[in-house]
Amino acid sequence: MSSLKEIIVLQNPDPSLLNDDIAPTPEGGRVWSVHHMASLWIGMVVCVPTYLLAGGLVEAGMNWWQAVLTVCLGNAIVLIPMILNGHPGTKYGIPFPVLARASFGILGANVASVMRGLVACGWFGINTWIGGAAIYQLLLALMGPETGGEALPLLGINALELICFLVFWTVQAVIIWRGIESIKVLETIAAPFLVIMGLLLMGWAWNKADGFGPMFSAPSQFIEGGPKEGQFWSVFFPSLTAMVGFWATLSLNIPDFTRYAKSQRDQILGQAIGLPTFMTLFAFISVAVTSATIVIYGEPISDPVALLGRMGGGISIILALIALTVATLSTNIAANVVSPANAIINLAPQKFDFRVGGMITAGLGIAMFPWKILESAGSYIFTWLVGYSALLGAIGGILIIDYFLIRKTELNLDALYHRSGEYWYKSGYNPVAMVALFAGIIPNVPGFLVQAGFLGADTVPLFFQTLYTYAWFVGFGVAGAVHFAGTKLMSKPD
Repeated sequence: MSSLKEIIVLQNPDPSLLNDDIAPTPEGGRVWSVHHMASLWIGMVVCVPTYLLAGGLVEAGMNWWQAVLTVCLGNAIVLIPMILNGHPGTKYGIPFPVLARASFGILGANVASVMRGLVACGWFGINTWIGGAAIYQLLLALMGPETGGEALPLLGINALELICFLVFWTVQAVIIWRGIESIKVLETIAAPFLVIMGLLLMGWAWNKADGFGPMFSAPSQFIEGGPKEGQFWSVFFPSLTAMVGFWATLSLNIPDFTRYAKSQRDQILGQAIGLPTFMTLFAFISVAVTSATIVIYGEPISDPVALLGRMGGGISIILALIALTVATLSTNIAANVVSPANAIINLAPQKFDFRVGGMITAGLGIAMFPWKILESAGSYIFTWLVGYSALLGAIGGILIIDYFLIRKTELNLDALYHRSGEYWYKSGYNPVAMVALFAGIIPNVPGFLVQAGFLGADTVPLFFQTLYTYAWFVGFGVAGAVHFAGTKLMSKPD
């Protein structure tokens, strides 16, 4: 096997497929250690959407330990494709859209990367809304609740909420404009700060409630005699799929980050330390604080932004809102800008760079009306998270099966940047991968249409509605199997 210094020297690459942002990372750029990879994950994990996950599971009927364990199990599962897809990033120094060229074709890779990028745009909007909401709560605490005003027509939010949303959007735009290195610096600084602030929030709740109130005593709603008796598994499996789906996005484009890792050890240990460990810790903090609010305020408050609005004024709420803002920034910039920016670059490397791709991402995030997605736990977990996991699971199955089982981790780096090489397939598209992608997605469509309210439950067989609760697993398994079988059938005999 050639050394890294040798394989990053590309032989006459097609300029229409290459620029500095998607070229293989040179040895001098591989500086991310275990610490940096773990910090990246801690910075992304500690955010409001993560906090809302466990609260949503409790709202669905689970007790505290069922909710925390569901989050833990889901993230232990998604860590596997995360590490596997991280391998080619570290080995070859290539981002996700370039890796996708090997399995989907030089042009077909745009299908996979744009699908992933559009989901990230939605997430960018969600987190931007949450960051703006933190600023809005701070203003209400300082100036009084009457500051808000009436909701604007069509938008459903008031003028001050819209202004706060746009202010937070602008802060992120400045960071995006500074480039990829600013992300590493932001995550490294934010990670320890966010962990400390999360623990302080839990300490505040414990002190105010003289313990965590009903947290350890509140029973599951699924026990005998409970309001949802016998329904545990019907809630658990779609919830588990949603937990996997939460980071199914990053499990695809993790090469965008592992391409900067010093070694496989750094990317594997960094991810193993940063993802499941801190997702579980933060889920516990979420459940603990939410349970304590029942004692403190007489009702459960699972939204940390709403909780901060109830805490009163003074230095404590200002510090808490600063922490919330940093948490949202660190998650949004890393998790939801890099992937769509690289997808846009891959469409036309000579026209777009990271800055342009990032700004297009930011614009699409506004257009998606993210506050609508967060209107209820049902729309957030079971429609949004499970729905897109069906798409991304299929892409992940194709990538992993292709790289590990078909290619045995060996890629022709030069051919990834050529229109006439082995990855050109049929006019730039790999027909086997395209069929596999369709095969992985289509079984989940009927269940999604029911969940999203486009079809009545009585119009779709129960089999497909049940299948949808395993959307990511179905997409991953079916697409991976079809891609493997199709490739073997189409390959020429030796």
